[in-house]
Amino acid sequence: MRCTTTDLVIIGAGPAGLAAALEARRRGIERTFILERDERLGGILPQCIHLGFGLHYFGEELTGCEYAQRFIGDVEALDVARRLRCMVLEITPGRAIYAASKARGMERIEAGAIVLAMGCRERTRGALRIPGTRPAGIYTAGTAQRLVNIEGIIPGTRFVIIGSGDIGLIMARRLTLSGATVEAVVEMMPYPGGLMRNVVQCLHDFDIPLYLRHTVTRIDGPVRVEGVTIAPLDDAGKPIATQARRLACDTVLVSAGLIPENELSKTASVQLDPRTGGAIVDDVMQTSVPGIFAAGDVVYPHDLVDAVSTEAEIAARAAARFIQGEMVAEPQWWPMEAGDGARMVIPQRIRADGDSEVQLAVRPASPMQNAVLTLHGADGRIICQRRRRAVWPAEVETLTVDKGALRPGERLRVTIAESPHEDRTSL
Repeated sequence: MRCTTTDLVIIGAGPAGLAAALEARRRGIERTFILERDERLGGILPQCIHLGFGLHYFGEELTGCEYAQRFIGDVEALDVARRLRCMVLEITPGRAIYAASKARGMERIEAGAIVLAMGCRERTRGALRIPGTRPAGIYTAGTAQRLVNIEGIIPGTRFVIIGSGDIGLIMARRLTLSGATVEAVVEMMPYPGGLMRNVVQCLHDFDIPLYLRHTVTRIDGPVRVEGVTIAPLDDAGKPIATQARRLACDTVLVSAGLIPENELSKTASVQLDPRTGGAIVDDVMQTSVPGIFAAGDVVYPHDLVDAVSTEAEIAARAAARFIQGEMVAEPQWWPMEAGDGARMVIPQRIRADGDSEVQLAVRPASPMQNAVLTLHGADGRIICQRRRRAVWPAEVETLTVDKGALRPGERLRVTIAESPHEDRTSL
């Protein structure tokens, strides 16, 4: 078995991995490896041919392909070491990586630090436990997107989309523009799962029906999908069988949420957050294992790739400090938790050292008008607040915290609540 020693290993060459590699080189970490199981750099971005990327990071609107190419061009210009078609099999808590590739066989790589940037995966039909037969013609929305935008294959003619995540919404528009018919998007929740701009631009603008508080109760077809049965849900979340109806279709797309890809994190004994499925991190994106950092969708599914890139740069800067021996080994912490109205908060703990301010990423648990985000300290005291005209589970909110306002060791909690008083100045 080959054995290699290096300073930094980045696992994954999507937007998080590429941004982390560039920032590490800017911080003087020359011996940096990117390990990627795919045959190309960019992660999912090369199959995202629609606009909506780069407004925050580059100050202009780009397609996913264009966004990725800017980072890929810089990585190639700096000649950052990268190994494609390389499958990482295991990471040890001591930062040893076991990987396999056709070019190099089995290999052990000992790293001074690691950045986890494996991204996330889609929930499948099996995860949703939809009854019925098992015909051909059932895809995740991301798989269908790759087929259409990269392979040039339209996998059907009449579609039903289960779930209203952003990829599913974007595919509803893409398939319609390609000449297919999207019969419906079916969503269990009383609100869409994707960004509101995608609901408007991808469904409303094309008169595609969106059935909220509905579910698919059956998929039919002996060989190929022939139709699905949908039914509204009662207050207990149970299908109302008497109101069920059948939609004829030949293809079903599943767009029911994303799961952080953390099988490798588990082999390294990285602690995971049961709320997000991602790694528990501090404000410099270090996990529970010293020297192992995480960024991007492997921490939680982001709604903006710009935020992924920024977060990855934070992780890379901290990894560089760790490699250079400049990071406090056992810092003091402020533990953080998501309280009422908040589905998650990142980071889950704040270091007492480092920058004086930290920005929290908070996902609302439900839609609210005139919402107030509040950071509570010991005994419920209010440390800081931010008002928003409206919050939405599909969009992550931010809250900036001054560490100087925190008391040593106190447990912190973020809540989101509706205010009876409208704040017309907040955004």
